[in-house]
Amino acid sequence: MKFVDEATIRVEAGNGGKGMMSFRREKFVPRGGPDGGDGGAGGSVYLVGHGDLNTLADFRHTRVFRAEHGAKGGGRNRSGKAGADLTIRVPLGTRVADADTGELIGEVTRAGERLLVARAGSGGLGNTRFKSSVNRAPRKATPGTAGEQRELKLELQVLADVGLLGMPNAGKSTLLRQVTDAHPKVADYPFTTLHPQLGVVRVDSERSFVVADIPGLIEGAAEGAGLGVQFLRHLNRTRVLLHLLDAAAPDAAADAKAIVAELGKFSDELARRERWLVLNKIDLIAKSERADHTRALVKRLRWNGPVYAISAATGEGCKPLMRDLMRRLAQLKKGTTDGARAE
Repeated sequence: MKFVDEATIRVEAGNGGKGMMSFRREKFVPRGGPDGGDGGAGGSVYLVGHGDLNTLADFRHTRVFRAEHGAKGGGRNRSGKAGADLTIRVPLGTRVADADTGELIGEVTRAGERLLVARAGSGGLGNTRFKSSVNRAPRKATPGTAGEQRELKLELQVLADVGLLGMPNAGKSTLLRQVTDAHPKVADYPFTTLHPQLGVVRVDSERSFVVADIPGLIEGAAEGAGLGVQFLRHLNRTRVLLHLLDAAAPDAAADAKAIVAELGKFSDELARRERWLVLNKIDLIAKSERADHTRALVKRLRWNGPVYAISAATGEGCKPLMRDLMRRLAQLKKGTTDGARAE
């Protein structure tokens, strides 16, 4: 299914029902008085998080969502039936903003979480409500109030612990296939990944974390070049970035610097996110030359963070990398700041 990460929808909450103007009319009760009931409240509109959804594709065709209106009040002090609330299922990681003002309404990050996006109108008052000692036969009832109507912009951000970052053909999809059960497309041409792919790394029976393979970036991505800025936003929720670099490429250092520049253009916060350097495709370098080659590359980059040399194709070095990532994520969840072990 095509990945859809943005959608615009219209939501309309239900209007409140009219209050009833009625008088009690029974035999032998000549002055029964007012007995008009209140109108029912309308239904509100909620977005509800569902873990089994991973795109906003459902909103490509259905774009208008309306909750039920409240029913008008009745005689004999009967209140009108309230309109049913409308719940709209959305994937976890959905941010919601007012399309007209840009105001952020909220985001849905947990399964079952409900976000109110359009408040229902209240029911009108029946004439019984206006009865008093000086007005025993009020002929006044009020209409219900209108429910909120608004255009919403939905934006999906992938929920993942680790994001894979790098140029096209750096080996991100290959690594995801190597360490998870995900099966992203792998080929020898750029941009085989056209939408984010998620995979779960199971370190053991009780510990796991989620990895997101983000489509490859090129210089100018922050301004929309290549697959552009639409996928950079998916890195916002990750705790750790794995910067994959084709260690065998002749211009590997330049590629790495270009990626770092794009991160800075997109978001200062993202540029400061914890990032590990992963030198991939070491199987293409002679064993006798690997140590000197990787050492020289790290020196050109002036890199002082964690460094791992791996081969996503053969699996070499992948298990230690995943174990250290699991350890680091556990530290981050506990709020510790101990550094990760570099290899």
